[in-house]
Amino acid sequence: MTELSVVVPVYNEEAAIPPYLEAVREVLKKVTEDYEIIFAMDPSGDRTEEIVAAANARDPRVKLLKFSRRFGQPGAIWGGLSYSSGRAVIVMDVDLQDPPEVIPEMVRIWREGEYKVVIPQRRSREGDNIVKRIVAYAAYWFINKTATVEIPRNAGDFRLLDRKVVEELLKLKETNAFLRGLTAVVGYRYRLLPFDRKPRVGGEGKYFPLTGGIFIGFNGVIAFSGALLRLMTVAGFVMAGIAILGALFLLVGKLTGWYEFATGLATLAVLILFLTGCQFVGMGILGAYIGRIYEETKQRPVFIVERAVGFPER
Repeated sequence: MTELSVVVPVYNEEAAIPPYLEAVREVLKKVTEDYEIIFAMDPSGDRTEEIVAAANARDPRVKLLKFSRRFGQPGAIWGGLSYSSGRAVIVMDVDLQDPPEVIPEMVRIWREGEYKVVIPQRRSREGDNIVKRIVAYAAYWFINKTATVEIPRNAGDFRLLDRKVVEELLKLKETNAFLRGLTAVVGYRYRLLPFDRKPRVGGEGKYFPLTGGIFIGFNGVIAFSGALLRLMTVAGFVMAGIAILGALFLLVGKLTGWYEFATGLATLAVLILFLTGCQFVGMGILGAYIGRIYEETKQRPVFIVERAVGFPER
């Protein structure tokens, strides 16, 4: 067993890998020489696989997992965790927005033995546009207001996990692996470590940074809270109340002579459209929960490895 594993999900990141390896190696050698860097790769159309394989030929501590198809970032992280052998595992992005300079402090806190999880928490979001910042703030606010577990605000998947935590995570059988929430589910004491987020290297993010973030956040809400279902019930009562008030309004209009105004087709059409829209929203929310149940009952694998470079035969 190695002391430290670093799991890095990648997809079409040929430009980011060389500067990442240079930066992270410089930091890791100050912490330990007993480490492994696992690039968990969705099939890419660029030279990502070739670059990582070449790095492995020069240094066997650099390893590659290539999946049989695109499973997405959560699946890639889960694959990396499953193949990791470190007594501690760090999950981080390849774009250097998760700064390697934070790693020594993360490892120091873990080595003290009081905390099994160390979670860097962003003090700033340099490089994120205003839309992404608003989406991130709204997502964290809503999840923490409704979730059954506490998920630290402004903390992504960048974190250090003790081997015991990793083993407990891998026992979970959820198809949609939302690491931030599942880390909270298994428990253990955690420590927040503030850091400043930097602009990414290697061009634009390849995991759809905005739409992907919205999807992951929505998945987190569905997985850890029934608040949207309760909200549907409340909305139903509100809509029923509006309908009753509308009926009373029409009745008063009829009795007082406001007939043409109170029963105008435009008013009726707006009301019908409003109620129909609410019904569709409710059906969509209900469908999301049912779809989640459907996915979980199938128990399909979170990842399938097509090629493993640098690992012993399994």
